[in-house]
Amino acid sequence: MTGSFLLGAALGVVAATPAAAVWSRRTERRVRRLEERARSAERLAELGTLTGGLAHEIKNPLSTLGLNVQLVQEDLAQLERAATARGAAETSERLGRTRRRVDGLLRESHRLRDILEDFLRYAGRVELDRRPTDINALCLELSDFFQPQADQARVSLRLDLQAAPTEAAIDAALLKQALLNLMINACQAMDDARAADVPHGGCSELILRTAEQEERGVKSIAMHVIDTGPGMDAATSASIFHPYVSTKRGGTGLGLPIARRIAEEHGGSLTVHTAPGQGTDFTLNLPAG
Repeated sequence: MTGSFLLGAALGVVAATPAAAVWSRRTERRVRRLEERARSAERLAELGTLTGGLAHEIKNPLSTLGLNVQLVQEDLAQLERAATARGAAETSERLGRTRRRVDGLLRESHRLRDILEDFLRYAGRVELDRRPTDINALCLELSDFFQPQADQARVSLRLDLQAAPTEAAIDAALLKQALLNLMINACQAMDDARAADVPHGGCSELILRTAEQEERGVKSIAMHVIDTGPGMDAATSASIFHPYVSTKRGGTGLGLPIARRIAEEHGGSLTVHTAPGQGTDFTLNLPAG
């Protein structure tokens, strides 16, 4: 009996040894992966700090440059008026040419400032000030604010809000920023389609819609920004959330990545459904309640 017990124990140890070795190797690999992720996260955090600091260092002299260009612009305008009054046509023309060059410098300095500000918003840390908010009320407020811009772009702005109250814990200012960016993009896409006479969805209409959804017992609120613009092909729609990819004239290519990041920081998502020649539907989903 004792011999059988010892034999069984020995066989058990022999059988367990390979299993223990496999478990040990798996544990070691898992630990290595976790260490690599931790080092990668540390490098990314350090890189974010460095790039953010660099952007701030660039922004300060850029602001000074822009201010001085504005002062030169004003001086040139005064000299141009004085030359015109004296009848010095050639001097006035040369001053006008110089002023136009200075105007170009000012535009580019403003563009650089916009790129830097978008970069800081994208690369910086997002700290949410969450408060229970009625999403329908937020969309109504945003619609009132955006109406003059829609009128200027000759776009019909329409609200399609679900009847039931929709509440979520959000940072209202950041969410408005994300939605406003989508609405500006939509208006510009429709305006460009009209100007270039390219196929689009017909009437220039921008729809802001809310809908409550439920999947596997989890409720969410969907906010749709729908346009009747030219839409996008598959290659374009697959790349628009990448940094520095822009289909908008004068765009920095960070507006949509920032909007998606705001959605994800809220525990939600930002997706796009589009059809060439018909229009685009950007859907921002948020956890309800």
